[in-house]
Amino acid sequence: MRHLAVGLLLFCCLGLVAPGVQAQAADEVEALAPENAGAPVAVPPATEQAMRYYHTGNAIWVFNIAWSFAIPLLFLFTGFSARIRDWAARLGRKWFFIIGAYIIIYSLINFIIELPIGYALGFQRQHAYGLSNQTFGKWIGDSFKGLGVGLAMGVLFLWVPYLLLKKSPGRWWLYTGLLSMPFIFLLMLISPIWISPLFNDFGPMKDQALEAEILALADRAGIEGGRVFEVDKSVDTKTINAYVTGFLDTKRIVLWDTILEKLDQDELLYVMGHEMGHYALGHVPRFVLFLCAGNLIVLYIVYRVAGGLIRKYQHRFGFSELADIASLPLLIVLSNAVSLLGLPIPLAYSRHNEREADRFALELLQTNQAAATAFIKLQEENLGNPRPGALYMFLRAGHPSIGQRVDFINTYRPWESGAPLKYEAYFATQDAPGDAPGDAP
Repeated sequence: MRHLAVGLLLFCCLGLVAPGVQAQAADEVEALAPENAGAPVAVPPATEQAMRYYHTGNAIWVFNIAWSFAIPLLFLFTGFSARIRDWAARLGRKWFFIIGAYIIIYSLINFIIELPIGYALGFQRQHAYGLSNQTFGKWIGDSFKGLGVGLAMGVLFLWVPYLLLKKSPGRWWLYTGLLSMPFIFLLMLISPIWISPLFNDFGPMKDQALEAEILALADRAGIEGGRVFEVDKSVDTKTINAYVTGFLDTKRIVLWDTILEKLDQDELLYVMGHEMGHYALGHVPRFVLFLCAGNLIVLYIVYRVAGGLIRKYQHRFGFSELADIASLPLLIVLSNAVSLLGLPIPLAYSRHNEREADRFALELLQTNQAAATAFIKLQEENLGNPRPGALYMFLRAGHPSIGQRVDFINTYRPWESGAPLKYEAYFATQDAPGDAPGDAP
């Protein structure tokens, strides 16, 4: 199923070194008393368990990359993809139904192949590190729901690029890349109301006083019309997170019940301020545009390379043109390869956006100590490594490290010197911060 998801996404968006020496000893970190609220917060070193989680996570990352190439390559060079196409042709007879039948068969086979790996890495590993509350029944149920969502999306949308391949062999990459933009915005619109609730219960905030504080903060951040939801994630995980999601009338502020349990109110409001910063600063639509531009480049390179590979290996592949649905594994392999080479670029852009969302929240709330302690709790609850190696940051990190973020929070206080705030124009008229209500970020 993972490979079909990658194949679909290619049409819509597309720690390996030892960490630095931890300078602070664990006993240097303590909850600062209110009278020391202006003092910097020290970053604790990762625990031994967190470092095992970090290193095994790096190994799994490498394995997943190799796996994402190995299975579709196996389907290609054994001619198995062409055999699936032949089965689909007998079932579907007409072109549209052949596409749908191929997607269903391909997805089901991939799902069966990947299920044991998903169980080992997504279920057993999380339990082994004490990060999961999920029962096997919930995990297998969510796995089948994910399969269903993937099948529905594939059958509904994947025929479009293949129609473009058929009708415009020289320009399909351009038209597909352009169509990816409205497709992604459609997913953003429907995901909060149709997809996410399939996996967890979303309900109103139980703490209505905290909900009022969050909505008041949203008003100060210039976000109107949002709704606050509490999601029952403790049935799945012990980790903590919160986010702002949706588009237009479906926008909503979502908090996991685990984060409500672990963070105090000031810390929660900082996390919310950070997520609101993403929304107010337009990071999501800009990132979609950024990815779609990158997707055009990926698709163009795939277009330039695929023809030569088909001519050379068509007898092994079992197809002679890219418009043949049996080419899906080839498209997956090529898009994965090109995307992997360009991966550091969107990661760097994402890290920049995260830093600016941190800045936004600090300027909005001016509660540096609560911000820093929120990240420390995030590190502890999610088994984070606060200072991973440079190669990890370059290849894997879409966020600044916890250490970098806390270091920034400790030093960013322009309001104390009367310096202008970068995002002050975004904030609604408000009282002094002390009088105002105050993806893990």
